[in-house]
Amino acid sequence: MLAGLTVGFTVGATTSAHADFRVCNATQELVGVSIGYRARTGWITEGWWHVEPTKCKTLIEGPLASRYYYLYAEDALRGGRWDGPVNMCVAEREFKITGVNDCYARGFQKSGFREYDTGNQQSWMVQLIDEAQSSDTNTNTQ
Repeated sequence: MLAGLTVGFTVGATTSAHADFRVCNATQELVGVSIGYRARTGWITEGWWHVEPTKCKTLIEGPLASRYYYLYAEDALRGGRWDGPVNMCVAEREFKITGVNDCYARGFQKSGFREYDTGNQQSWMVQLIDEAQSSDTNTNTQ
């Protein structure tokens, strides 16, 4: 992470009638986002969605099938990261990877994802913020 860039998350269930998992970018920089989740076939990671400044992207359309989702994001210009302690596989370019083990041996990279407990909500939204903008960076707005 570059010096001076601290980043945070704001999370919560959405009140929209449309069910999905959305990520909103409240920073002034382009952000690349990847998501991880458990499917019937095992663990899946997908990326990269490019989320423009002050815009939102839907990563999963429709009612959420899992309680837990995992997110990793990078600031494309300044190199800041929104991450966590759960290691999953990613790739440099667009990807959909099954499995979270042996990332390097399979030709992938490993990144730390942050876990989100949606509480079995049908919709969820994560807002990526520059921590300097707010001292309350992990607020559940349910």
